Amino acid sequence: MSDLNGNCLCGAVSITLQEVKAEVSVCHCDMCRRWGGSAFMGVSGGAFRVKGEDHVTVYTSSDWAERAFCKACGSNLYYRYVPGDHYSFQAGLFSDADALSMSEQIFIDEKPDYYSFADDTPKLTGAEVKAKYGVG
Repeated sequence: MSDLNGNCLCGAVSITLQEVKAEVSVCHCDMCRRWGGSAFMGVSGGAFRVKGEDHVTVYTSSDWAERAFCKACGSNLYYRYVPGDHYSFQAGLFSDADALSMSEQIFIDEKPDYYSFADDTPKLTGAEVKAKYGVG
């Protein structure tokens, strides 16, 4: 897939994601839902460039994760899995992401009953995710 270009709500931070995986991973964990108001929908790839880094604030949300947002407008930017140095960017940042499809849903055991997705994807519980990545 070609590069994705996106930005926060106010435009102070822009992101170019290269070698994009044509998939969106969804996390239903309690922390992601508190962070963004609903499930986190992340897209990842290879290299990336961030412009406006002086507007990026990073919050250490657990022993293994960081979450970043624009300090000017509050837009959530990315989740970083620290041990693997893996970044997953908010899919909504990229207006040209129509070709992406949902690939998996994680922490499905923490998903509230008030929403559901029609896509039939692999679903992992929190325990399965932690075992897969060796955390917690």
